[in-house]
Amino acid sequence: MPLRLVLVGGGKMGSAMLEGWLKQDLALADVLVVEPLAETAAHISQKLGVRTVSEASDIDDDAAPETIVLAVKPQMMDDAIGGYARFVSNSCVFVSIAAGKTIQYFENHLGADAAIVRAMPNTPAAVGRGITVCCPNQHVTTVQRDWADTLLGSVGVVDWVEDEGHLDAVTALSGGGPAYVFLLVEVMAKAGVDAGLPEDLAMRLARTTVAGAGELLHQSEEEAATLRQNVTSPAGTTHEALKVLMADDALQPLMTEAIKQATRRSKELAG
Repeated sequence: MPLRLVLVGGGKMGSAMLEGWLKQDLALADVLVVEPLAETAAHISQKLGVRTVSEASDIDDDAAPETIVLAVKPQMMDDAIGGYARFVSNSCVFVSIAAGKTIQYFENHLGADAAIVRAMPNTPAAVGRGITVCCPNQHVTTVQRDWADTLLGSVGVVDWVEDEGHLDAVTALSGGGPAYVFLLVEVMAKAGVDAGLPEDLAMRLARTTVAGAGELLHQSEEEAATLRQNVTSPAGTTHEALKVLMADDALQPLMTEAIKQATRRSKELAG
């Protein structure tokens, strides 16, 4: 029976996207999840009602999927990718969200004629607030690109680039970005404790402040710098804090180096 979509990998990101797709009226009968971990597969089946199989060989030869989304970890891709080359056709597009794995990598494993979209989403997709940057190869049709945009747009904002080289920096900035924000909450809370606050109050203040500031940034048309300036009274307490954070050897060079190292690692994962 023909399938509209096969999701390879039902982990956190795969499941988050799957929930978004189902909310966009993608029929249960049109979807199949390939998930080798029995516990994860059972959770997907029970929670979402989606059919699962444990490996590619369990998919019927006549399934003719319209889209195959590769949502396995890059370190596991070599073991996973081989079973899907038989589905390459003019009517099937492969969408990969594996960090570092290049379009050339997939063409080498699937065939030079495969239609491939390399995409990098991030974990806020779980709450419909992710951002995904995509790059297509030359075999992706306008219809396939629009369909990939619809799929990925169900869990957040979608941007497209023609230069695949940008995706390593995208991985470093937005792919890993949520972890940097969560770390900010941790260090703010720790600083609050060091300043004398009870630990639970410090964490609540840090967590709620970061979440609220993010929502304010989301809803505002102002630039981030303007919003920062709006909070900063001349010679006030925030001004004193920002003198430390904005020093020449403080937050900016640390973040620049962090993004540089994450970009380097993304390039290494291409192998």
